[in-house]
Amino acid sequence: MEISLRVNGAVRKVDADPATPLLFILRNSLGLKGAKLGCGAEQCGACAVLVDGEPVPTCVRAVSEFAESDIVTVEGLAGDGAASDVQRAFIAGNAAQCGYCTPGIVVATTALLRRRKNPDAGDIRDALDGHLCRCGSHTRVIRAIASLAREGASDGV
Repeated sequence: MEISLRVNGAVRKVDADPATPLLFILRNSLGLKGAKLGCGAEQCGACAVLVDGEPVPTCVRAVSEFAESDIVTVEGLAGDGAASDVQRAFIAGNAAQCGYCTPGIVVATTALLRRRKNPDAGDIRDALDGHLCRCGSHTRVIRAIASLAREGASDGV
């Protein structure tokens, strides 16, 4: 079945079983490798993308659920190939080790900063509650986000 999706600002058509998890469509049909398969149970956040501005896990939910949605992957956050403010803050703060979970955390952070320009540590922890980092980078992630919030992001965050 042909399914039309709006991904990173462009309409993309894919031929897929409507029950296929969105993550597999993004990675295998559209070549967007940022979101990762972690737990496969919507528990770790590695598969998160922005859906209508909110971070949403994609490893279980059917692609057909997203036909009318605006989907933004971590690749879509970079404008013209330049890293977003959040991505730059993570790089500057060494807020990733293996980087497997980082795309999900970056999209969750982007959603947080769009909702709340000056989040406190509790806001940041709440926003990242569904994102697991097995490398233990959480302290650096929180520092990078707090630093960005203090400096003020400028690229749509």
